[in-house]
Amino acid sequence: MNTATPVRKRDVVLSLGAAAAEGASIRVVQLENSFPIGSCINCEVIEIPAFVDFFTNHFDWAVFENELKWYWTEPRRGEVNYGDADRLLAFCDRAGKPVRGHCIFWAVDGDVQQWVKDLAAADKDELGSAVESRLRGLLGRYAGRFAHYDVNNEMLHGRFYRDRLGEDVPARVMFREAARLDPGAALFVNDYNVECGNDANATPEKYVELVAELRRGGAQVGGVGLQGHVTNPAGEVICDALDALAAGTELPVWFTELDVSEADVALRADDLEVVLREAYAHPAVQGVVLWGFMEGHMWRKDASLVNADGTVNEAGQRFIDLRKEWTSEARGRVDDNGQFKFRGFHGSYVVQVTTAAGKTLKTFTVHKGDAPLVLDVMDL
Repeated sequence: MNTATPVRKRDVVLSLGAAAAEGASIRVVQLENSFPIGSCINCEVIEIPAFVDFFTNHFDWAVFENELKWYWTEPRRGEVNYGDADRLLAFCDRAGKPVRGHCIFWAVDGDVQQWVKDLAAADKDELGSAVESRLRGLLGRYAGRFAHYDVNNEMLHGRFYRDRLGEDVPARVMFREAARLDPGAALFVNDYNVECGNDANATPEKYVELVAELRRGGAQVGGVGLQGHVTNPAGEVICDALDALAAGTELPVWFTELDVSEADVALRADDLEVVLREAYAHPAVQGVVLWGFMEGHMWRKDASLVNADGTVNEAGQRFIDLRKEWTSEARGRVDDNGQFKFRGFHGSYVVQVTTAAGKTLKTFTVHKGDAPLVLDVMDL
């Protein structure tokens, strides 16, 4: 198991000046870790108080389980309804959570709605028009609202649009138009089993080649999504996959749909820890999103962190403990040079300085960097 976290920490020097600091004590508390962990949500779970409470307190990002997918927003041609997506966006706005856009298209035949299949069989040009309409409708409506988009989901496992509109349609149309309509969004590939080492269709090497092919076609690929629907994860296999993707693409990697299925909740906690530690320790990984967390409201069974009655199970407690472990706190007295030194995780902090004259509170942020971060507390 990978327990090293040097890529997420930095040395910090808080300076008060020798004269002002005589006898001063310091307490530093991290408010937020810069490594985001999120969860999928849907219109049902945001009505469950126990779900909302756990989500609000323990997650930083959100993604919609189904409500942004094309088959959901336009189940029949021309009958477009973004009501559920709007409702979820409003919920995330109130909670202050950024959102991933999942997904614009889905490459697997079985996940394409029937009217699109009928259109493809009848008229290729009409299918192309429908694809362009979907792009304009979705990204035109929500420009600036979604930080990421999964552009054509599961291209390692499906070829619906490529087989009907040409090999270059993802790069030439989907990625290019998405970049034009919402230039601030990071455009992701997203697929499953790449981190497992058990799927010949989804090796890291094939994923790297897919990204290269898209780039050759002019696609502005902004990130690599590993879904992370895992069972019995092996840390070494995950690390090797991350190494290969980082070296082959030089792109940020996110676990986008993480869930760990295991009936024994103690083993589930162990398995979840394996994946989260590998993700947190790897410099290419910039975030993790869980595919739900509450029993009875998840795509996969035996993967919950919170029981149906709202109590936190052993896997959920392990998750909470890891998040706490990855949060820094330090206290002590300034040295003879008027400085206080600590090593902390990247993120936002509050520092309390106590002197004979009273207490002062200041906030600061620790960004990634190799050199120590030196801050004059009085100038914060």
